[in-house]
Amino acid sequence: MNPSQLSDSPALAVEMRGIVKQFPGVLANDRVDFSVRRGEIHALLGENGAGKSTLMNILSGLYRPDAGRIFIEGRPVTFHSPRDAIQHGIGMVHQHFMLVATQTVAENLILGQDTPRFVINYPKLEAEIAALSRKHGLDVDPGARIWQLSVGEQQRVEVLKMLYHGAKILVMDEPTAVLTPQEVDGLFETLRSMVATGHTVIFISHKLDEVKAISDRVTVLRRGRVTDVVETKDTSKAELARLMVGREVLFRIEKKPAEPQAPVLQIERVSCLNDRGLPALREFSLTVRAGEIVGLAGVAGNGQNELAEVISGLREATEGRIVIQGRDVTNRPATAAIDAGLAYIPADRVGVGVSPNLSVAENLILKDYRKPPIGNGWALNLAEIKRRAEELVRKFDVKTPDIHTQARLLSGGNMQKLILAREISSRPKAIMAVYPTRGLDVGATEAVHRMLIEERDRGTAILMISEDLDELLSLSDRIAVIYEGQVVGEVPPDDDRVDEIGLLMAGSRAESTYLAGVPANGDNHAHQD
Repeated sequence: MNPSQLSDSPALAVEMRGIVKQFPGVLANDRVDFSVRRGEIHALLGENGAGKSTLMNILSGLYRPDAGRIFIEGRPVTFHSPRDAIQHGIGMVHQHFMLVATQTVAENLILGQDTPRFVINYPKLEAEIAALSRKHGLDVDPGARIWQLSVGEQQRVEVLKMLYHGAKILVMDEPTAVLTPQEVDGLFETLRSMVATGHTVIFISHKLDEVKAISDRVTVLRRGRVTDVVETKDTSKAELARLMVGREVLFRIEKKPAEPQAPVLQIERVSCLNDRGLPALREFSLTVRAGEIVGLAGVAGNGQNELAEVISGLREATEGRIVIQGRDVTNRPATAAIDAGLAYIPADRVGVGVSPNLSVAENLILKDYRKPPIGNGWALNLAEIKRRAEELVRKFDVKTPDIHTQARLLSGGNMQKLILAREISSRPKAIMAVYPTRGLDVGATEAVHRMLIEERDRGTAILMISEDLDELLSLSDRIAVIYEGQVVGEVPPDDDRVDEIGLLMAGSRAESTYLAGVPANGDNHAHQD
């Protein structure tokens, strides 16, 4: 190879020069220069739609750049597929998971591998994967099928898949979203040990505290261009946020004390089974009143997904009652909860939150197409649909080429804004928000938090399910903790109680909880009435 073809920075694990990528109506990457030193943890920050995912999709072989060059370990490379990238030691955990839903965890991990060719020794394979998952603190059942797992567990599978494939340059998109504070510390120890043994990590996160804690350098993108590259130790959260969104950002939204009124959402001793027929909820009880935000903290896989599905009418309860605005909607069709005034912001925005192949405008009317002025019998008012869609896109700042763009072509953050626009505009009596800001940048997160607080102050009852303790502490008026399908304690939203919340999330019941006398079966309903 001609030496002139080599990068002039051989100490760099990754170097991307002048990367350009354009989609219809969108210039995603505009002459981006991005480099990562060998053996460092490099954070990549930017607003939703800033071009981060596109840039990393180019690096991982999913997209080909319209212009620019990529160097790995100082040598130029051209990737035609993710397999090419993996063969060069690059593995990416995507924001939207790349898993085959009908196959097991073990089967997903060996996809794309040359071995085994003909016969799979499942016990040996599953034992290897179980050992790998324990090593990195990412426990998941190797024999479970992907469709049986929660969103958080599927994210763990994606991380394990890259590690199993032997990635030396690991691109991690929001890897801590489903972990307790103690598990985050454990993951960071793992990343540091990986770097110490020659790995390189590109860490995409909207949690600036984590970026400050784990990264060596930070590259900031805004509107497809690099705005700055900084040494992490020489910058601050406020400065990083300003570089991302171009203005000052409030990390904690000021809110007045809650003034709870009558109960709106009542969950009374509800039990249900998961997709494998095992208990997911066990006599779970919780009440949410008008004018308050109740945060539900817990590690993914402890019944949160099943709880959301039971409340919204997507899963059958084996016992107990769900009451919304005095109406029993237990085991009724999903339309019963909607008609009772429930807005649902699901964890799985692609599979549940939107219809990916429908347009932005069509997704925005999915709850209203049966009612005037949008619908009248079999007829749809196209002029009203256009007016409503353009108004909501503008009000909720959904970045899209136009209202006729398919929802699947939006960035993750803009897809979330689309869901919020549809749900909040319905003027609900109760909102169930499951990880409402997962994958959103700090500016969009601030906007979502303001929306939820405004809805609370308007008298809406809000149940917010999240593993982000900063979010829970900032927004919640009460925090309940779920573990193995039960409420194991309740604590006030106090920064000094973070360790206690983390221990409860890990299954350690408090000796005394915020609401004295929460019984072992998690029934705190009596204490809240």
